[in-house]
Amino acid sequence: MRLSPSAHVDAFCRDRLPPAEQWPRLEFALPELRYPDRLNAATALLDDTIARFGADRPCLSSPTDTWTYGDVLARANRIAHVLVTDFGVVPGNRVLLRGTNTPWLAAAWLAVLKAGAVAVTTMPMLRRTELDKIVDRAQPALALCDERLLDELPPDLPVVSYGPDLAARSERHPEIFADVPTAADDVALLAFTSGTTGSPKATMHFHRDLLAIADTFSRHLVRPVSDDLFCGTPPLAFTFGLGGLVIFPLRAGAATLLIERATPAELAGIVAAKGVTVLFTAPTAYRAILNSGDGRLLAGVRRAVSAGESLPAPVAEQYREVVGRPLIDGLGSTEMLHVFISAADADARPGATGKVVPGYRAAVLDIDGKPVPDGTPGFLAVRGPTGCRYLEDPRQRDYVRDGWNITGDTYVRDADGYFSFVARSDDMIISSGYNIAAPEVEEVLLTHPDVEECAVIGTPDQDRGSIVTAFVVLRSGTPDGPEVARALQEHAKATAAPYKYPRRVRFIEALPRNASGKLQRYLLREL
Repeated sequence: MRLSPSAHVDAFCRDRLPPAEQWPRLEFALPELRYPDRLNAATALLDDTIARFGADRPCLSSPTDTWTYGDVLARANRIAHVLVTDFGVVPGNRVLLRGTNTPWLAAAWLAVLKAGAVAVTTMPMLRRTELDKIVDRAQPALALCDERLLDELPPDLPVVSYGPDLAARSERHPEIFADVPTAADDVALLAFTSGTTGSPKATMHFHRDLLAIADTFSRHLVRPVSDDLFCGTPPLAFTFGLGGLVIFPLRAGAATLLIERATPAELAGIVAAKGVTVLFTAPTAYRAILNSGDGRLLAGVRRAVSAGESLPAPVAEQYREVVGRPLIDGLGSTEMLHVFISAADADARPGATGKVVPGYRAAVLDIDGKPVPDGTPGFLAVRGPTGCRYLEDPRQRDYVRDGWNITGDTYVRDADGYFSFVARSDDMIISSGYNIAAPEVEEVLLTHPDVEECAVIGTPDQDRGSIVTAFVVLRSGTPDGPEVARALQEHAKATAAPYKYPRRVRFIEALPRNASGKLQRYLLREL
């Protein structure tokens, strides 16, 4: 594949793209997907949107503050000056972003793109050991970090805290910045996803990819209008949250209410009080809101999107009954950047994820890569304007085969073209919308002095879809019991992101293995 001349002075990302023969086959079937060769996504999302709708419209807000499009443009431009003038960031440098969902984080993300740098947004709950892996892979030149989250960052990484430091630095710079004219196929962001080996994979997405997800799923399924107010719970470090809370609203000239954290009950109250019309969250949250009797508070939501895990048919049916309109279910992946199978309005069918989003194609394949008949489960394969490009990673060959992105999901398609989820094809655990790699949790538990061996699986849970369950072999002489289980859980919370800790701990004498010593996880699932 021929790439456009890059604007990156630092060629780190382009030099680490997969070999051309390992790329997915990209397709740009819709007229709106034909982008110019030179394209800066931040310019398109912010400057170009202001040219269409004006600078005085609400853009980013928190529960206590509102920034207009003009305010966001001024702040993003000033932060871009800080990056370039104060810290010498050049196009292609990676900039790590760390923070909760706030207008400052969104403005910093836009500034990184304006400067031609590559955004590496990280989950605020990640601990030092996890951040060390990301820093080692991405090699960022600088970090912009919420002042409340500085402690876990590696000490040798240059850092600007946003809060008083970044605000003061920004004020010394002009509100006008000449955005770098990046190539449409220059890397704009590295999004990390946990692999089954426990080693993080960095997915590489281009400037044009960021617009493509808005011009496919958002344009054709979410269908936002400029008067919409978006809100939701996914962190901006998740591409589900980045698309739903930044890219989609800005592409449409709409506004976003960013909340740092909220329980389902709090989320329902915020939605009702603030007049939210487009909502993004996981099935777990919708289920909790409905079960608590707060579903009526979502009556003003025009478009409610569910993704991050499979949407149970009873939740979809209850939502339609209580709220009066269907949920928009969606399947996406970090590798594909956002949702590629979905259904909305009259097309929504409880129990089915939906049909292929306009601009994409999908098939269900057997183990040899051949299409299976409708009604037969198989490996889900997708292609379209976005696709998997891992940063210098041999696992690229596993995800992309014969030009298809193999998502790791087992699906079945019916005669009407609807795709329905069967199971995950790997050892990923999806709990309350979080992707958790079992080996990552095992690695953490093995650092506890009382643990001899362990294996982690996902087990069904009515509220969370699945929960992390650890089978632990204790060192000789260590008694088991509730106190030891709690100690292991606290150790996991302190070492890794808290959402990864095993909610269920079972003690066993030995892990089941076959004659060659390979762990037999299916026997643990039977237990």
